[in-house]
Amino acid sequence: MAGVGVEIVALVVGALVILVELVRGGSQSAGVSGFLVVFALGVAAVLAASVRGLLRGQRWARSPVATWQILQGVVAVSSLQVGVTPWVVAALVLALAVLVLLMLRPVVEATTRDARPAS
Repeated sequence: MAGVGVEIVALVVGALVILVELVRGGSQSAGVSGFLVVFALGVAAVLAASVRGLLRGQRWARSPVATWQILQGVVAVSSLQVGVTPWVVAALVLALAVLVLLMLRPVVEATTRDARPAS
């Protein structure tokens, strides 16, 4: 959950940076900047709801978190082809770590309790 928390914070901070740039007139495209702000805050909200779901043992919560890790990993690998930066490497390592941890048996068992028939 801590890894997803880091991603949520990064998304919110990134959205705020873009918003400040937009308000100050530094953006070359207001439409793109506006979309990025809304997108980042939307993903952060979905991840926050998913973390809450994971903590409650709800199985639906694994899917959005796993999907985000895969998308983040694909973008990081694509970015590595342009150049290696610490931020891109950190994003890739974080995505892989969260995805692997999300698929560990204790997490899967904790989030599938509601799928088992009552005894």
